[in-house]
Amino acid sequence: MPTPASLINAALAAEVYKAQPEGLYEPIRYTLLGGGKRIRPALMLTAAAIYGAEPEQVMPAAIALETYHNHTLLHDDLMDRADVRHAKPTVWKRWDANTAILSGDTMLLLALRKLTECRCERWDELHRLFLDTFIEVCEGQQYDMNLERRTADDVSIGEYLEMIRLKTSVLVACAAKAGGLIAGAADDECDLLYAFAEKIGLAFQLQDDVLDVWGDPAVFGKANGGDIACGKKTYPLLTALSLAPSDERAELLRLLRPETDSEAARIRRVTAIYDRLGVRALCEEAVRAYYDEARALYDRLPLSEAAKRPLWLWAERLMGREK
Repeated sequence: MPTPASLINAALAAEVYKAQPEGLYEPIRYTLLGGGKRIRPALMLTAAAIYGAEPEQVMPAAIALETYHNHTLLHDDLMDRADVRHAKPTVWKRWDANTAILSGDTMLLLALRKLTECRCERWDELHRLFLDTFIEVCEGQQYDMNLERRTADDVSIGEYLEMIRLKTSVLVACAAKAGGLIAGAADDECDLLYAFAEKIGLAFQLQDDVLDVWGDPAVFGKANGGDIACGKKTYPLLTALSLAPSDERAELLRLLRPETDSEAARIRRVTAIYDRLGVRALCEEAVRAYYDEARALYDRLPLSEAAKRPLWLWAERLMGREK
């Protein structure tokens, strides 16, 4: 039986885009067919399937969401000056900044046009959910930019959590609720789907923060300490700053500056401070708390365990907790 991700990849490959102007549409094909885990559209298909909806009912909305998500990546990569994504040059790097902006804008419009192909009785609600979510993602990006301009000791853990909720989690939550809406699930069940996925999205982002410091590079796919090297405000850093005595706090802030020492030395010293403060255990506890909250919401869905089990399997795969 094909997996949701394989169905989505096939549907993306079948999408027909104009050939001209090539400079506009080739970067779109390059992006959408260039890989990715298809986390969000796979969740949408899964959430709809537990209520009996067939993939073809959901696919236009799933493709719309994945197209929108990739639109944000084109712009994020340009804003962050990121050179590589999915082991390939990013669009702005392979083409140029203007191409990333224009092709990204076109992907947003293609996403909205694709959504109009979704036929369901609750289309107005689905449309509003997508638009509200797209706006929230932009709000999250702005909060991220705001936090970048502030010193780490001026940023609270609460502000960081709200930023990642908007920037990352609400799009995952949108995928789950959209699946429920398309399948005709009851309002309270659609809300449970949204809350469940939002908590899993937060757990996933915090776990990503942990893996950046302590993960196995062979599994995680990149060297440890990238966030530390960039001076990025993350949950481990903000947790450490909230716990550290004044001298260690000052040392952490000093080590965030690239001119302080070599990159390897800064990563080593910051990680040592984290370890002394027990930051890893606290971060993993926060991940577990969100994961457990998601499980409690999942348990409240009034479906048999056999019927809704694919939804929890999606969460376990995302978190790397398959049994």
